[in-house]
Amino acid sequence: MDIDYKCPVEITVDVTGGKWKPMIIYRLLDGPRRFGELRRLVGDPSQRSLTMQLRELEADGIVTRKVFAEVPPRVEYSLTEFGQTLAPVLMAMRDWGMSFRDQRRSTSR
Repeated sequence: MDIDYKCPVEITVDVTGGKWKPMIIYRLLDGPRRFGELRRLVGDPSQRSLTMQLRELEADGIVTRKVFAEVPPRVEYSLTEFGQTLAPVLMAMRDWGMSFRDQRRSTSR
């Protein structure tokens, strides 16, 4: 990655931005997931979209893909050690989202 960033937040958004990436990372915080399970948990993206986002996360060293030599083949995705460092960021996003939801519910009554 040899892009000249002007702000560290820009780097984070570049790596984790995308319609499904934050949810993928969040769901992998609990451990490895198979493709179909991950697809259901993140909101049922198209197979192509999920595959592309997983490949980008893998290329950035956030996610690892493990293929098991079984019939039929089994593939699991998990966070790398470096990907695990995003846990506080995702937990803060989760907490903020819950607070925002609660605040909106209380003001709409």
